[in-house]
Amino acid sequence: QVQLVESGGGLVQAGGSLRLSCTASGITTWGNVISWYRQTPGKQREWAAVIYSADSTDYADSVKGRFTISRDNTKNTVYLQMNSLKPEDTAPYYCKLVSGRSTYWGQGTQVTVSS
Repeated sequence: QVQLVESGGGLVQAGGSLRLSCTASGITTWGNVISWYRQTPGKQREWAAVIYSADSTDYADSVKGRFTISRDNTKNTVYLQMNSLKPEDTAPYYCKLVSGRSTYWGQGTQVTVSS
């Protein structure tokens, strides 16, 4: 059974940092495309960052230069380092893993940034 578990969320002041983790079980992170999404109030879930199978990365304009996605295949984990956090970054954050035709989501971890 495939499971993705996010962790690392919490409450932080504006300008602070958090590192989110997405740990996979039942499937390897190696070679798969893994993304981070967030769901801001009143909006649909929006894409924030992606790491491709060859470890190239891409970011939404809203987080570019502040967030960094990376993976550690030895730990079967993908990270999202979030720096210079803003109140508008407040949201639950979800990781998504795509493997072939299958897509898996985690349950989310809440990030709250106070002003």
